[in-house]
Amino acid sequence: MSDQTYNAYVVNETEQNVFERNISENSIDDLPEGEVLVKVHYSSLNYKDALSATGNKGVTRKFPHTPGVDAAGVVEESSDERFTAGQEVVVHGYDLGCNTWGGFGEYVRVLADWVVTLPKNLTLKESMVYGTAGYTAAYSVLRLEEYGVKPENGEVLVTGATGGVGSVAVAILAKLGYQVVASTGKTDQAQFLLDLGAKEVISREDSQDDSGRPLLKGRWAGVVDTVGGEILATAIKSTNPQGVVTCCGNVASADLPINVYPFILRGVSLVGIDSQDSPMNLRQKIWDRISTDWKLDQLEQLTTEITLQELDSNIELILQGKQKGRVLVNLAQ
Repeated sequence: MSDQTYNAYVVNETEQNVFERNISENSIDDLPEGEVLVKVHYSSLNYKDALSATGNKGVTRKFPHTPGVDAAGVVEESSDERFTAGQEVVVHGYDLGCNTWGGFGEYVRVLADWVVTLPKNLTLKESMVYGTAGYTAAYSVLRLEEYGVKPENGEVLVTGATGGVGSVAVAILAKLGYQVVASTGKTDQAQFLLDLGAKEVISREDSQDDSGRPLLKGRWAGVVDTVGGEILATAIKSTNPQGVVTCCGNVASADLPINVYPFILRGVSLVGIDSQDSPMNLRQKIWDRISTDWKLDQLEQLTTEITLQELDSNIELILQGKQKGRVLVNLAQ
């Protein structure tokens, strides 16, 4: 495919810490090394993509760069015998869209060890409605299950519930029969969360305790936290004995202002969720669950579909905390 070109959303650093975003034509020959070349049909917009697109050096060190930590498409070429031309695949996490050119382009070239065969019960489009956010939500639910949190144990709190991870977590937990309480700063979107299966919606203010007390009245059997900071600390202090809290995000704060009492007096477990570098056997296990008994009926309801040309405005929305659900990027048009 020498000298073939493709379109991509490219971020350039025009001068130090000044960034410009454009859709440009690029050469496939300039893609990074890797065993598998994928023609991308769909990607999705995540908070990390927005950080990369605005020049966050903690996410992306070198520019020009194409963000996009998710990609779903068809293998164009492969030098690895595990994959053949025409095969439908998903790539997410690892270094894709961080310092390896990502899914906001019509092609990606990646290491074969990053590639997941598309599960039989999912289309390429459906896989990107989930994407990294949906995978992270499912990973969080899996950990709650593995730590013994059952629907009959009581309520499960999901924070940042209108976001990509939160909204999918609400829907999966509700499908599995859990009593889901959704916490959000966008209470005008309460009906969206109730339609996904939440039994109750509470405000961000009601999810955050500023009293400084080391423990609060127990309420939660489990928690899926996507925001960090005081809200995560409050959730931990409000978790019942032997309850489980998963942590996957820091959009509110990377700090955790808490003491040890919930852990040593109630036996609360705090479980980290690292979806970027999770091993392939775990990825396949989670995608199998997503495509079978955890497959959602509300995928269209969760999704806003956009083109590359509409990325800029949606990046601004996600940075302002105004995005809801999942944003699907269609590159197959």
